[in-house]
Amino acid sequence: MSWLNFLQDPNTRWILLATTLLGLSSGVIGCFAYLRKQSLIGDALSHAALPGVCLVFIITGSKSILLFLTGALIAGILATLLIGYITRHTRISQDAALGITLSFFFGIGIVLLTQIQHSDAGNQSGLDKFLFGQAASMIQDDVITMIVISAILVSVCALFFKEFKLLSFDPGFAKGIGLPVVILDQLIMLLIVIAVVVGLQAVGVVLMAALLITPAVAARYWTEKLHVMIMISGMFGVLSGVMGTLLSTVVKNMPTGPLIVLSATILFITSMLFAPKRGLVARALLRASVKNKIRVKETGKELHCE
Repeated sequence: MSWLNFLQDPNTRWILLATTLLGLSSGVIGCFAYLRKQSLIGDALSHAALPGVCLVFIITGSKSILLFLTGALIAGILATLLIGYITRHTRISQDAALGITLSFFFGIGIVLLTQIQHSDAGNQSGLDKFLFGQAASMIQDDVITMIVISAILVSVCALFFKEFKLLSFDPGFAKGIGLPVVILDQLIMLLIVIAVVVGLQAVGVVLMAALLITPAVAARYWTEKLHVMIMISGMFGVLSGVMGTLLSTVVKNMPTGPLIVLSATILFITSMLFAPKRGLVARALLRASVKNKIRVKETGKELHCE
């Protein structure tokens, strides 16, 4: 069966469009998280979504995707507020605050999930699949939701590009010229929370952090300019979504979410090795060239002395 045959399936087309949009929005917003040395933020927020989803199920007894996303969004916002409070009002570093928040929320989530699995509610089947991703279950309404949210995320990033750029590279200067640093910081956090929540259904709690950060890290190898990095990162996110979805369609019984993350990892490894200036191969060739020039110069000096 050819690729076109697979694409004739409406469900495959919806999943492909959804994962493509998810990769694009994650790649764009992930650049700011990476440059602000908040690579763990996606991990913390995706794990923070777990208790939100479990609490929604315990309270409502329903497996409504919309309710799950609402619970995940509320839990994610609470996590960002906790991270911000710890960072601003204690001497604990941001990395430590992220680690503490991640562990705290995920611990609560595991306790609640275990309670659900041992409860009399016979409706919990499928909850774990939502938490670890089930792209195949996405329908037209889910894709439309992703289109709207992805458009909002990318538009907000474009609208506040100068402010986010200044906040990423020199927050002290941004504060000095009167920018509302705290509000902008929370806005970036909110955008990351939304991206993570939207990606939960496709990739899952555990792997969403990788899709947020890996394209951004890979894009950093190719350029020194932020706007170019954001475009490359978005493109890598799109490629990851397309590659992972098509592979899961061709190979039977292969989950879409992990394949999307593995595709992003392949792009990262390729960038790390073969990027023109920052890649390992380019650096090795440059070192070899410098050593060769030094050797030729030293040989010339020796011949001149003789």
